[in-house]
Formats: sequence, C-alpha cells, structure tokens
Amino acid sequence: MLIWHSIATILLVCITLLPQWRHPHWLIRGMDYPRLQIAVLALGLLLAHFFCLDARSDLVWLLIITTAGCLVWQLWWVLPYTWLWTAEVKAAVEDMPDRQLTILTSNVLTPNRNAEALLQLVRQYQPDILVTLESDAWWQSQLDSLLTEMPYSIKCPLDNLYGMHVYSRRPLLEAKISFLVQSDVPSMHALVKMPCGEQVRMHFLHPAPPSPTENEESSERDAELIMVGRSVFSSDQPVIVTGDLNDVAWSATTRLFRKISGLLDPRIGRGMFNTFHVKFPFLRWPLDHLFHSAHFTVNEIQRLSSIGSDHFPLLARLTLNPKPNPEQEGLDADADDQQWASEITNSKNVSQQQVPRPGSEA
Repeated sequence: MLIWHSIATILLVCITLLPQWRHPHWLIRGMDYPRLQIAVLALGLLLAHFFCLDARSDLVWLLIITTAGCLVWQLWWVLPYTWLWTAEVKAAVEDMPDRQLTILTSNVLTPNRNAEALLQLVRQYQPDILVTLESDAWWQSQLDSLLTEMPYSIKCPLDNLYGMHVYSRRPLLEAKISFLVQSDVPSMHALVKMPCGEQVRMHFLHPAPPSPTENEESSERDAELIMVGRSVFSSDQPVIVTGDLNDVAWSATTRLFRKISGLLDPRIGRGMFNTFHVKFPFLRWPLDHLFHSAHFTVNEIQRLSSIGSDHFPLLARLTLNPKPNPEQEGLDADADDQQWASEITNSKNVSQQQVPRPGSEA
C-alpha cells in the first residue's frame, strides 16, 4: 500500500509544479485550470495517508508533509475567489443610477439556437451593455431585435466560433473592431458615454485558447492580454475589460494581466462565479471575466441561468465614482513580471501600440 501512496504523492507533486514552468504549451497551461479539483484530491490523499499508513514511519510523514504542501499551494491560488478573502473592490454604498453601468457578458456557443433564453435575460436584467461571444450571422439576426432598446452596436458575425457583438443603451464612441494577434480573432474597443456625462473606455476580448485542436500554445491568448493590459495601465480614464478570456481567474497568466494592467477583479473576496462548463458541475471554471479600474465599486455580480450554451452568462453592475478609490489596490508588477510580459509579446511580435485607445486624445 505504501508504494501506491508514494506514486500518488509523486503524481500530485508533478501536476502541482508543472504550471510553475512558464512554457506556453497547452498541456502545461491547462494545469492552471483544475486547481480546486486538485486541492480536493490532495485533501483526500492526505486523509488516506493518515488513516491507511503507519504514522510512525519517517517516509509516511514525508508523504504527509509533501501532500499537505501541495494542498496549501493549490488553495493559495483559489482561496482569493471565496468569501474567506478580503474583497479587492469595495461595495457601492450610494445609489447613483446615472453613474451605474450594468454589463451582461455571454458566450452563446455558435451552434446553440436558444436565442430567446438570452433575450429573456436581457429583458429581465435590463443591462446597459450586452456582449456576446461566438455569435454568428444567425445570432445577429436574433439579437438585432434589441436595437429598439439598445440602439448602439458593434457587430462582427463570424462562423469560426469567434464572432462578437456588443449592443448598448449608452452611446458607443470611437468604436473599433481589431484583430490584435490572429487575423480571424476579433476584439472590440469603444468609449461608453454614461448618463452623468463621463466616458468609460471598454475593451471586449475573446482570445483563442491553448488546446490541441486550436493553438498548441497559449502565446496568442497571452499576447493579446498583455497588449491590452499595457495599453490601459497608464490611462487616467475609467477602464473596463471584459469577455471570455479562455483562461481561469487564478492562473499565472491572468494574474500577470492584472499586474501589468493595474485593473481590479471584483470577484476577489466574493466568489468564483464559474461560468464554464454548464454540463459538468464538478469541472467548472471562471472563464468569463470583468476587470476594471479603481474608478468603480460593485453593486452586484452574479452568474445567470443557462441559455443552452456551454457557458453561463455573467452579469455585473458597477458604479462609476467621481475619483478612483485609493483604498482599492490590485497587484503590482515587479521586474520579473515585466520581463515575462515582454517575452510574451515579443514572441508574437506585437505591442500595446497596436491596441485602440478610444478617448486617449481627449
């Protein structure tokens, strides 16, 4: 029995250490996803060590300490996305309707034809902005029924699972569709004019994931995130970045994006809000994201009901404050982070200068 416990512990150590290697291969980067599931397995193995092995053995204690170390390491990454952590973004304390912005982000899954379910959510929650990913021409024909209520839009229907649409009740200024890293993967960029008169710089993203069937490496996805992150870092404007980033909230690369951009994650201290996969409750991760500058506080954030896609929609209601809140601080990038970010963008020969900066000349 000891040999099997030893083999299981060695495997646990391997899958725990593998993501620390910064190689962009999909198999390595994919180990960032199931940290919570790995933590549960580590806990089960730890209990098995205690109850099934002779605790008088030094080797058994080595297995126990090693397994416990792996458990603590995995939990270090995911615990910030629970109620056990201090919230990174303050809750909105004043009711200021003219300064509120509600965003509904939904990866609709192109073959899914249950558009009415999404339209019903729009009618129910009345978002100011609807962002759809994987929306093709058929989805556009259905979503265009919203134009009477949400007359401002950006449309890029595609059949390759990377179509994107934005519908808005608020004016969209300097709107632009860009293909930052890959010629068939769009992103959208615009200023949203609030009822209070202020403008919010928004970036809508859906980079391709690292996978054996698409990109063997995460370089394309990571480069797009770093480009946008560096682009918004020096901005004094209120900023929001949202979309399906095809990366989990707690990964090293998303954490790097937060450091490089200086943006905040409203989920920290509130919950994981796992949006993928709808059909597998025990294999769910937060792939749909919303990050924002310190100008905002949070009224609510919630995962909505299924619309027939493999992703749940994500709803966030934010309040734009007159000034950035100095008590809201994110992560800081050190020299090593900056070097890693440069290696990522250099590998794809891209830079933040290619990212549209709506309102930057105002």
